[in-house]
Amino acid sequence: MEKGEKHKGKDYFVSFYDFDPEILGNVKIPDKVEIHDVTLRDGEQQARITFRRDDKIAIATKLSEAGVDRIEAGMPSVSPEDASVVKEIAHLGTGSKVYSFARCMKGDVDSAINADVDGIVMEIPSSDHLIRNAYGWDVEKAVRLSVEATSYAHEHGLKITFFTIDATRAPFETFWKIAGKVVEEGHMDSFALADTFGVLNPQATTFFIKNIKSKVNKPIEIHAHNDFGLAVANTISAVLGGASTIHVSLTGIGERSGNASMEESVMALKYLYGINSGVKTQMLRELAVLARERSGVNFPPQKPIVGDHIFNVESGILASWWRRLEKMNMPMEMFPFLPELVGHGKVEIINGKKSGIDTIHYKAEKFGLSLTDEEAQIVLRKLKKMALARKGPLNDNELKALMEKD
Repeated sequence: MEKGEKHKGKDYFVSFYDFDPEILGNVKIPDKVEIHDVTLRDGEQQARITFRRDDKIAIATKLSEAGVDRIEAGMPSVSPEDASVVKEIAHLGTGSKVYSFARCMKGDVDSAINADVDGIVMEIPSSDHLIRNAYGWDVEKAVRLSVEATSYAHEHGLKITFFTIDATRAPFETFWKIAGKVVEEGHMDSFALADTFGVLNPQATTFFIKNIKSKVNKPIEIHAHNDFGLAVANTISAVLGGASTIHVSLTGIGERSGNASMEESVMALKYLYGINSGVKTQMLRELAVLARERSGVNFPPQKPIVGDHIFNVESGILASWWRRLEKMNMPMEMFPFLPELVGHGKVEIINGKKSGIDTIHYKAEKFGLSLTDEEAQIVLRKLKKMALARKGPLNDNELKALMEKD
């Protein structure tokens, strides 16, 4: 990528404004972020999702193949079956680090130790209202459990990501009373800001991360939920604020409205900011389809990056563009990235109500047929009438039959 051309490459074309130094101001853009995938734990927490052993092994194997740094394989204390599969994933030897999830309890730490994981994400509530109302504790109990359990995990050789539930709705003093004590008396190898209920906006996320960095001399991680549709935006804002690891899930599955989508986070960071994750983008579509098959949760056909129909074109105006651009081999004049960059198939022109005269001529050329403008208009009128009656498009064989009939 040449200097001054970060916005454009052989397989993508975004805005040069994204890289304008005057717009970026004093924001320091890192070269790399670490990916911590939570599909197998927080993803499975989405109501009605159940991953069996073979599902988890298949997803973990593919995540590693794609270059994901860390896989949160599950919570061993949930059941003997979960403990067994977490251990199996830890022994796959694929190259990704394997983490488990745990409460700040020694029993949960023991389960992680027995599962042979590389690290552990240790959770504790950190807002006074959640501690009091949901757990029935006082803040002092949260502090004590955090210090004891993180120290215990460290003594047994585990890498520890300290994870504060509901930190973003807590007074900073309450949150820091817990986190500060772990810094001073317990142990953490990194700190994860959990926007548990997805309530931050991007500006507040950057502010919060910078505030934590001023107090914690450890790597900072971001775990964003999507309740207001801002999980990816907040994840990016956290990186711009200094977070070095992002928690993501395939297709954004997770508790309630889900987590930050891996595919959207990876692509936006790389192509809109120049921040690499090490994930093979050509596998993103494959990963999303695998997650859909194994979880039973569909995603919208227009879903960014991986949606089934994002490279489908029905509008007659755009089909007219494509008819010219395909011949000129200039696909990025109408797409920000090529389908193959994310593992998609080719651009497809759809035969529907919104088709135009160029759609008919384009498809006729593909079929090896030649139509006059008058003949094409007749076919187009029939196509529109049939598509409206059907409330959906015609396939190519049906369109060809219309052309041959006329």
